[in-house]
Amino acid sequence: MILKTTPSLKELSLNSYLFSDESALLYEEYIRKTTTYIQQFLSKRTFYQGDNLEEILVNKEQAKLVNIEETQPIDSVLEELNNLYIKNAIAFHNPTYVAHLNCPITLPSIIAEMITTTINTAVETWDQSTSATFIEQEVIQWITNVFNLSNKSDGVFTSGGTQSNFMGLLMARDNYAFKHFGINIKQHGWSNEISKFRIFCSEKAHFSIQKSAALLGMGYDAVIPVKVDKKMQMDANELVLAIEKTKQEGNIPIAVVTTLGTTDYGSFDPIQTIGKIANEHNMWLHADGAYGGAFALTNTHKKYFKGIELADSITIDFHKTLFQPVSCSAFLVNNKEHFQYVSYYADYLNPIEDKDPERPNLIEKSIQTTRRFDALKVWLTLKILGTKTIANYLEDVHSLTKEVYESIRDQECFEVAHAPELSTLVFRYKAEGIAEDVIHNSINLYIKNTLYKAGKASVASTKLNGNIYLKFTLLNPKNTINNLLNIIEMIKTTGEQYKTTN
Repeated sequence: MILKTTPSLKELSLNSYLFSDESALLYEEYIRKTTTYIQQFLSKRTFYQGDNLEEILVNKEQAKLVNIEETQPIDSVLEELNNLYIKNAIAFHNPTYVAHLNCPITLPSIIAEMITTTINTAVETWDQSTSATFIEQEVIQWITNVFNLSNKSDGVFTSGGTQSNFMGLLMARDNYAFKHFGINIKQHGWSNEISKFRIFCSEKAHFSIQKSAALLGMGYDAVIPVKVDKKMQMDANELVLAIEKTKQEGNIPIAVVTTLGTTDYGSFDPIQTIGKIANEHNMWLHADGAYGGAFALTNTHKKYFKGIELADSITIDFHKTLFQPVSCSAFLVNNKEHFQYVSYYADYLNPIEDKDPERPNLIEKSIQTTRRFDALKVWLTLKILGTKTIANYLEDVHSLTKEVYESIRDQECFEVAHAPELSTLVFRYKAEGIAEDVIHNSINLYIKNTLYKAGKASVASTKLNGNIYLKFTLLNPKNTINNLLNIIEMIKTTGEQYKTTN
C-alpha cells in the first residue's frame, strides 16, 4: 500500500492552488490569515469609516486588475484587499446601521457557507447533489408546514424575493392562460388575450411586481395599484372596486399580490380577506412575505398569517429575517403541479426517461440551472439554534421598533408616518418655524447623507405623499434603545446644523 503524505507549504506546486487533498495546508493557512482581517472588521466601532468623492475615486483606481499574470503572495494581496474592501465594507452587525433589510447573520450559517463553498455542490440534479437534495427538500417541507400549506405543496430555493415574485407571477399568468383559454404559453408563446391580463397589488407593494410584469412581456400597466388604509395595508374594498373597474374596461383580472411586510412600512395586507376575494374572482393569490414571512414563527405576529393557506404561491427571504447570509430565499407553491410552468427536460442533464421520485432533480422546479446549496445555511441554523431562538430575535427587533416609536411620536420635531407593525419606522424631522415641505425635504436628505458620509449612522429614506421621510429598519437583536435614541439625537443635532448653515 502506498501512503500519501501531505507536502509542506514550500513544496506546493502551482496546481496545489486548486482545492484538493494536496492543498489542505494552504487551505488552513488562507483561512487563518483571513480570519485576522475579519476580526479587525468585527471590532469596528462604527458601521462605516466614512467617505468622500476623493476616497471613492482612489478605491476605484485600486480595484483595477493590474500585474496579474504571475502569482502573488497571499499576505500582500490580503493586505491590499483589506485596504480596498474590508475596511470600507458596511458592517450590518453594527448597531449604528439601521437603514435597509440587512441583518446580522448566525454563526451556524457562516459555517454552512464555508462547507457549501468548499465542497461546491451544485443542486440542480441528483447526480451532482445527492443528499444535499434531501436537505433542501426538508427545509422546504419545514417552511410549508409553518404556513399550513397543503400536502401537495412544494418549493425551491431562489436568489431572492425578486426572483420568487417573478416565478409567482409567471405561474399566475401561465396557469390562467391554460386554464381559461387553453393557451400553452411555455410551448407556443404569446396570444392576444394575455395583453388583457391584469395583476393587483398594494400601492406600497415591492417594485419587483411591476418589474416582473415587464419582464414577462405584460408591461408595467398590467399591474393595478390598490389604495391602502391608514395602516398602510391594502384596502380590501378598494381591491373589489379595482377588480370591477378592470372588468368593465374589458380587461381580465388574473392575480392579486398580498404583501406580508411592506419594504417601507412593514405593513401586512389582510390576506384572509384578500384570499376570499381572489377565490371569488378565480384569481391567483401570491403572498410576498420576503420581509415579514419569517415572523410566522413568532407569537406576536401569528395573527397576520391567518389565511396564508389560501395562497397559491409564497415568497420568503431567509436572508432578511432568518439571519442568513445573502443569498437565501425560497419560492413556495400550494400545488406542486404548477412547477410544470418552469420545468424543462434536457437530454444531457435531466432526461425525462431518468425521472425518479426517489432521486429528484431540483432543476425541474427552478428557473436557474446551476444553483448553490443555500438550504444548508437554514438547515444548520435550525438544527443548532432552533426556531424559538429565531422567534425571540424577531420579537426583540419588533419590540425595539415600538420603543423608538413611543419615544418620538409626541416630540414636536418629529412627524411619524405610522405605528410600526414589524421592525420598520418611517418618520421625518421637522424644524421649528418652518412650514414648507420642500425645505423639510432638503433637511431630511441632508441629515441622511451627513450621518452616512461621516460614518456616524446609516439611516434610510423614502417618500410619502411626495415628501422625503427617514426610515429605521431594525433587524439587529443586539441593538439597544439607548443606542437608537442616540441616533435620534444625532438626527436632531444634524437638523439644527442645517438650519444654522443654510
